[in-house]
Amino acid sequence: MASITIRHLDDDVKTRLRIRASANVHSMEEEARIILRDAVARKDEPENLASFIRECFEPFGGVELELPPRGPMREPPDFS
Repeated sequence: MASITIRHLDDDVKTRLRIRASANVHSMEEEARIILRDAVARKDEPENLASFIRECFEPFGGVELELPPRGPMREPPDFS
């Protein structure tokens, strides 16, 4: 197993880690291992918004949207 040392950790972060570890009945070291393990286990973020939305709705069977018919293009406004 590898070891790391984290220098210059804010006192507030250390305090919150200690409280979180205590609430989960872990040592601070074990809590930090769990947090790091979970953080690196997450899959990568979607490449774009469309991919993200597709990932969100695929488990529910997707969403079919009714698209309105296209009409002729409107004349641009005259600002003269």
